[in-house]
Parts: sequence; C-alpha cells; structure tokens
Amino acid sequence: MSRDNEVGRTFRALVESAERKFARVRDAPLHPYGGSGPQYGHFYHKVFKAYMLLWKHQQENRAKLTESGLQRWEIGEIASRIGQLYFNQYLRTSEARFLLEAYIFYEAIFNRKYFEGSSKDRGVRFKELRFYARFLMVSLMLNSVEMVKLLVERFKELVDDSKVNFRGTNFKEWRLVVQEIVRFTKTDSAVVNAKPLRYTAMFDSYPASLPYVARFHAKRLLKFRDALLTSYRRNEVKFAELTLDTFRMMQCLEWEPSGSFYQKPPVEPRENGVPADNSVTSGMIDINLLADMTDPNLPPNPKKAVLYRPSVTQLIAVIATVCEELPPESVMLIYLSTTGNSVHSNTSQVENNGLSRKSAMSSALSNIYHEQRNGFCDNHVTTMGDSNQYYENYLFLGPSRNGGSNILFPGDLIPFTRKPLFLIIDSDNSHAFKAGSTWSGKG
Repeated sequence: MSRDNEVGRTFRALVESAERKFARVRDAPLHPYGGSGPQYGHFYHKVFKAYMLLWKHQQENRAKLTESGLQRWEIGEIASRIGQLYFNQYLRTSEARFLLEAYIFYEAIFNRKYFEGSSKDRGVRFKELRFYARFLMVSLMLNSVEMVKLLVERFKELVDDSKVNFRGTNFKEWRLVVQEIVRFTKTDSAVVNAKPLRYTAMFDSYPASLPYVARFHAKRLLKFRDALLTSYRRNEVKFAELTLDTFRMMQCLEWEPSGSFYQKPPVEPRENGVPADNSVTSGMIDINLLADMTDPNLPPNPKKAVLYRPSVTQLIAVIATVCEELPPESVMLIYLSTTGNSVHSNTSQVENNGLSRKSAMSSALSNIYHEQRNGFCDNHVTTMGDSNQYYENYLFLGPSRNGGSNILFPGDLIPFTRKPLFLIIDSDNSHAFKAGSTWSGKG
C-alpha cells in the first residue's frame, strides 16, 4: 500500500511541476520573433521534458494510478497539453514534424475517448471543448478534410449537449466558436482546389529544378527564409485568431508533408480488434503514419510570424526584428490583407458633399499623419522628390475610427527595404505600395 501511495504522490508532484513550467511559456509569442527567442526555447525544452516524464510515469504505473483514483480524462488532459506544446512549437518554428506530432497526440485522444463521460463534470466538459477546438486547428493546418468534417459535427453536438446538461452555465462563447468554424470551413471549401495549397512534389516542380531557376538570377540568388502575415477586415472569416487570408497564405508557404496525406483517413492502432491503449508518443501510435508524412529531402519551411490584428507599432516592431535577424542572401515576405484609403479619393468624395479641399484633406489625414509628415518625413526628403507622397495613401490595421494608431503608410515600410523584401498587399489601395517611382522617389 505504501508503494501505491508513493506512486500517487509522485504523479501529483510531476503534474504540479509540469503545470508550473507550462505557466512560464503560456504567454510566449507564438512566432519566432520579438521576445520568443533562445530564452523561450530553453523554457520550452524544460516543459517538454517535464510532460514527457509525467507521461512516462503514468504509463508505467497506469494500473496502480487507476486503482488510486486516476481518471481517464486526466490522462487525456496530459496528452492534450503535450499536443498543445507541439502545436505551439510548430507556430514558433514552422517545422512540420511538430505539427504532425500534435496531430498524432490529438487523434489518439479522440479515438480513445479520454474525455468520454464529461457530461457529469462541468470542468471536464470545458477541457473537452478546448481539446476539440485545438484539434480542429491542427487538422485545418494539415488539410485533413475528412477529420475536420467529423470534428465539426462532434463539436456542434458537444456544445448542444453542454447547454442541456449544464443549464446554469453560459455557453455563448462556445456557440460563437462553433459559428466561426462552420463559416470558416464552408467558405474555405467553396474554393475547390485540384491540389493542396502547399508546395508538393506530386503536382509542382521538384527542388532539383532550382538550378534552372538560378539562370534567372545571374548576379544573386536569394533564399526565402522568413515571412510575416497579417490581415484586418470587418467581419472577416476566421477561426479563433486565424483568419482565412492568413491561413491560405500559410498553406502556400509550406511544403506538403506528404503528397497523399490530405487523402489519408484517420488510422487507429488496434489489438485483437480492440483499440490499443498505448503511449501517445509517435513511436507507439501508427509509426508508419509519421514516416509517410515526413521527407528528409524537403527543404525547411520558412519561418512565419502570423499576427492577429496587431497595432501598427507591433507590426513594425516585428518587421524590424525579422530584418535584424535575416540571414545574408535571404529575402523576407510581408503579406498584408486589409482595406485602404486614398487621400485623393477621400478628397473627391468630401468635395462632392460641398466641403472645401482643405476640409477634405483634414478629414482624410489623421493627427498621426501630420506628426509623421512634420517629423520623420522631413528627415527623409531627398533631391529625388518630396517624401510626402509616402504618407498620402494608407492601409487600415484596425477600426478607422481609432485614427492614426491603426494607419500604415507606405513610408512606414521604406526603412526595411534595406534588406531584400517581397511585399504582397491584398487591398483596394495596394497601388500605393507599388514599387517604382513612388518608392524610389522618382517622378
């Protein structure tokens, strides 16, 4: 009995230790720039080690822990946390192996129904709802279409069941999450692709073709290593903090782990016709699945920072960090999807209402514009032309009513053109950012 008690005490101590370590990385930025560097990498290593030690202990002492009161949902919660860590690490590194590991962990929890019976405990039900939301996100990233459809249906049923079994609890936020994922998947599926958005050797040219591409770069061949993606639109299609625009760009900027994965149905290991209850490490759960989905010959995915509705200050800070860390002979990509405004179009609209040109200009430009024009801009006037043209048109990165704090001017990005820059502006005002006379100061 003393031995059993010791096993239980060790388990609880390991749980507390793992949770304390996880708290240190809970609020770490989920991208590789801006404060999520080596120090967080060190913490992540410690958290992974703590949870793997915890998992190994419960696996080796499952029978004794079950006798002492260990619940299946507790096992599911540990596995879910490990899956969450793997997914967060994927967002920080863009390494596909972390995304695949997260999927394998979540799929094991789903197949083995670790949270089954949560209708009796509100706290466990919330854990199950969070698990479904996270598994949906991972499945979306991996383009596991059939699994996404199944999870959406189960998720809707779970939220409906929660409203019935926990009448005193408000599940409005979870209903909104259901609405988001239904709208997201419906909109995304409206565009039928004959091939994955990811670059895949099944449909696209093979990396061996790169020498032929090099012919077009007689002087310099740049490597694509870093990308920053963000969007802001009113009522935009999104799931959690992932908008449809940034999701599709993420897909386009990655290698397909396996050309056949998006068609591969979920697989569950079985023993004598009964679901096996092994460790949820990749070595124990369908090892061939991970082997089929990884290709050591593929180059690494570019690192990506996906920012959800950042302020202009936050956006510029991350861009600056990317530029500072950009390796030699490399290029960075910036993707901005948002609405814009033009001084000249604004002026015409207001003049039609009987206002003077001076009033129109005042309404079009925010206070921040005047401050920038009188300060930063004056320092960048060259003999090539007036730099005010860099601050006439702009993009909105937030509600227009908030004025200058949400306005991004072409001139805000000029300092970063010291490094190779590939700029994609998905906006009705993208012409303001067109390379040429405006950016070079000619004309």
